[in-house]
Amino acid sequence: MGLTIREIRDRTTRARHLMQRSRQQGFAVGAFNIDNQETLIAIARAAQKLNAPVLIEVSQGEVEALGLENVRDLVDNYREEYGIEVYLNLDHSPTVEACKRAIDAGYEFIHIDISQANHDATEEEIIAKTKEVVEYARFTGALVESEPHYFAGGSNVHHEGIDYEEIKKTFSTPEGAKAFVDATGIDTFAAAIGNLHGKYDVPKELDLELLARIREAIPCQISLHGGSGTPLHFFEDASRAGVSKININTDMRVAFRESLEKVLRENPDEYAVVKLMPQVFEAVQVVVEEKINAFGSAGKAVS
Repeated sequence: MGLTIREIRDRTTRARHLMQRSRQQGFAVGAFNIDNQETLIAIARAAQKLNAPVLIEVSQGEVEALGLENVRDLVDNYREEYGIEVYLNLDHSPTVEACKRAIDAGYEFIHIDISQANHDATEEEIIAKTKEVVEYARFTGALVESEPHYFAGGSNVHHEGIDYEEIKKTFSTPEGAKAFVDATGIDTFAAAIGNLHGKYDVPKELDLELLARIREAIPCQISLHGGSGTPLHFFEDASRAGVSKININTDMRVAFRESLEKVLRENPDEYAVVKLMPQVFEAVQVVVEEKINAFGSAGKAVS
């Protein structure tokens, strides 16, 4: 069932307060992707156990698999069942129209990513479409996130090395970040400082000195995409340095698949899926709890 505009605005106000608290108290909120109900349950259980605020997020493919309104209802149901502080984020949405539909459905966070669909999109096109979403979001108060560049990688496991000399060419700059924020009026800037989508055989390295300069240059929130496979100390430092949102996807997918494969091997004659899933829940929950602790958000939820 849909939310009233009063309910939506109340939740977006609470979401804005959460982002303010994250800056004031030096923690980041975990934004965890889901593509099935089991992963959502694992995130909800971790949030409840650690009394941590969380964002549930879905990208375009995940929206197509689960349904935009269905995800809203699922998250609201578990919000009530587990008594957790949880919000919804539309992740890497490739079109203005998809963002508007999510805003209408009451998503508190919206990430418009024009370069995801068109890697050759000009900065002028990205700015214009981002501004359109920012204007539309004023009606509900949803927080809008964007960036003027394409994030490399994909939410999968990659066995190639990381060419940081090449990746550095796409890093954010303090000057570019400020110009983009000023031009669009976004609430959250998605910074590129060595974070890449997916999980690699080698650990990622974040340029925390660059992060500090970006933080000083812009007034809005900062997010980090591509958090999987990053040594935890980078998260601890980034959270204290003023990052408010960190995205995690692949680490959970790896835990889900590897634990499911193990359970299937150990139970070849079991066909009741519900009996196979508890170990899978637990494996994904371990990953979520690890990230929450590294982000410094344990104990930061408010009712």
